[in-house]
Amino acid sequence: MALYKRAFGLGLGLKPRFTTKIASTRSSRHVSQAVDSTVKRAFLVDTLALVRNLESNGLPSKQAEAITFAITEVLNDSLENVAQSFVTKSDMLKSEMTQETNLSKFKSEVQSSQEHHFSLLQRETEKLRNDIDKMRSELRYEIDKVTAGQRLDLNLERGRIRDELANQNAETTNLTNKLDREIHALRAQLEAAKYDVIKYCIGTLVSISAVGLAVIRVIL
Repeated sequence: MALYKRAFGLGLGLKPRFTTKIASTRSSRHVSQAVDSTVKRAFLVDTLALVRNLESNGLPSKQAEAITFAITEVLNDSLENVAQSFVTKSDMLKSEMTQETNLSKFKSEVQSSQEHHFSLLQRETEKLRNDIDKMRSELRYEIDKVTAGQRLDLNLERGRIRDELANQNAETTNLTNKLDREIHALRAQLEAAKYDVIKYCIGTLVSISAVGLAVIRVIL
């Protein structure tokens, strides 16, 4: 009803498009054909039935035609606005084909990139493996070298300790022999001193005995 009022207001403000006045039925058909040939768009309403309905409600023929034309224009403009918000089926198919092409291209690029990265990863892995093997061999060589050096140092230290022990044993033996010789010499000296003391004691006793006998003889 509001649309009718708006269209009716537009119809009152429009100037008459037709100068000849004909009968209601023929005029309505002529208006429908004129609007169709002028606008050249598909109508969403039956313009003839709408004109007849307006004329049956007491509107003049020109106002009914103007209102019908205004309603048709509004509906067609609305249809165009709605159509501009959507795409056609061909455009949609073209967009889908473009998206499928882009998707296939993206898949191929991703696959080639994955293959490239996989090959790079394999090369890096092989390089790391070779580096690890090289480091292992170098580490094994260094360990063997250090072990051999330690063994050599240990053998040298053992030889040095053995030589020192032999020298100490020789020195100990020499000291022992020297002490034995000195002990034997001291024993010999003690024996000689003992003989001298015994000799002196015997001589002293003999002298004392002789003196005693002489004194006794004198006294007697």
